[in-house]
Amino acid sequence: VGRLDLASTGLLLLTNDTRLADWLTDPANRVVRRYLVTVRGQLDGDVVERLEAGIDDRGERLTASHVAVRKRSGRETHLVVELVEGRNREIRRMFRALGRDVTRLKRVAFAGIELGNLAPGRWRHLAADQLRDSGPLTRNARQRDPTRNRSRAQQPNNF
Repeated sequence: VGRLDLASTGLLLLTNDTRLADWLTDPANRVVRRYLVTVRGQLDGDVVERLEAGIDDRGERLTASHVAVRKRSGRETHLVVELVEGRNREIRRMFRALGRDVTRLKRVAFAGIELGNLAPGRWRHLAADQLRDSGPLTRNARQRDPTRNRSRAQQPNNF
């Protein structure tokens, strides 16, 4: 759910529930994705406000729902950026429009599910309480057909 480009790392959610995947990726549902971002150079003081107000990139408005600077140095700036839409290369495009290159991009949360200390290339199943306690996932689960995840052989009137 919600792919990452080749130069990005971090959390991916995998599901065979197409309704859940559609719900999580529908921009109307405003599902939060949180990223750790490193950009080359120091950023101007107003960059947080500009990103949250929206950046125009070739006629498309790109907006971060939340931005916080974590650390600054002469060489680079580290930020936390939250998005509620999953547009193609959205964070990289926002910073490019500001004249900055993203050198590191890691998704650390999606829909209330946190990456935590899970190492690259590793995976784990979500616990039932993680699904229950995640607002977007819980709201979607109440709307789903309870027979949706049954195998075809278990579904009524299987022809």
